[in-house]
Amino acid sequence: MTSAITTLYRPVGQAELDLIAASGSRRFPPRLPDQPIFYPVCNEAYAVQIASRWNTAQGAVGYVTRFEVRSDFLAKYDVHVVGSKIHAEYWIPAEELEAFNDAIVGTIEVVSEHRAEGQGKSET
Repeated sequence: MTSAITTLYRPVGQAELDLIAASGSRRFPPRLPDQPIFYPVCNEAYAVQIASRWNTAQGAVGYVTRFEVRSDFLAKYDVHVVGSKIHAEYWIPAEELEAFNDAIVGTIEVVSEHRAEGQGKSET
């Protein structure tokens, strides 16, 4: 029997994307000491907002990743809406990120790339 899956998104910068790639695109890297929560988001539109507005600061590049997680694992977490209805995200405590990574089904893929104003944007 196949368990249900939930599609999530995560906006990332180049350094985080490099660490994801180093894992075979199967895991998110551990949080830094000043990052107690891991925030995957529930829809691509919200992830694009973050990647294109925040990750592109100072000429940096932002990426939107898409991945699937076992729904039974996510069931113990609430969805938090932090703005309008599209601003929905999970709050995964940093100490539970390894278990979250274990619940990922398949690989983490890049679905879009965003660059600072005037540097272009590409969809992958």
